Amino acid sequence: MRFKLRRPNTTRRAPTRVVAVFALLLAGQVALALWRGVPEAGAQPLGRPPSITASRLASLDDPVPLAKMLDLYLQAHDVQPGLSLPWRELDYGQVVGWLEHILQLDPQGQYPLLAAARLYTQVPDPQRQRLMTDFVAAQYPQDPLQRWRWMAHVAYVAKVQMKDPELAVRYAAELRQYAEGLPQVPAWARQMEIFLRMGQNDLDTARALLGALLASGQIHDDNELRFLTQTLKELEQK
Repeated sequence: MRFKLRRPNTTRRAPTRVVAVFALLLAGQVALALWRGVPEAGAQPLGRPPSITASRLASLDDPVPLAKMLDLYLQAHDVQPGLSLPWRELDYGQVVGWLEHILQLDPQGQYPLLAAARLYTQVPDPQRQRLMTDFVAAQYPQDPLQRWRWMAHVAYVAKVQMKDPELAVRYAAELRQYAEGLPQVPAWARQMEIFLRMGQNDLDTARALLGALLASGQIHDDNELRFLTQTLKELEQK
């Protein structure tokens, strides 16, 4: 006697009740989406940073990795789901607060100063630019050897982008003041104030600064020494 094995029916239809429930749920989902409409993107405020104590506790007393993460958080804040914020719409007071916070967590980090000097100063708004350049100027004296380049850049920003030569001279003077005795700082950065003052026709101060520089014995390159000596002679003739 032979027995025939019957294959299971894999094409069995779902019960009518299940299909009806599924269709009802699908219709409800569509209706809810139509009622809500197209979602609108809304900019989320940056807000204020937490306290340093709270950040150190959250980092388990290893704040440098947290500082790097906050670098990325701040850098990405202008790109939010559904929109891209122009920098001019950011609260620059809050941005400065975050930059200070990150720098306190990682004093050796360069990103906060780079961002302030080169990124956020691109907004053609003198008030916002001044917030950033003043932030760099306030942080520079704490570590002139590592931060001189950002101080030099904000002097450039003040002169070229902000059209404020007096502010540029002030920044250059601070750069020179704290860079004296630091041979690692390039000569052009330490001499920036002299040439900015010459551009402002402040020749007496430029002569005094250049004469003091030559008398200090800090210039060792023969070509540079000849150039500065000739520049001083031309100033004295004026």
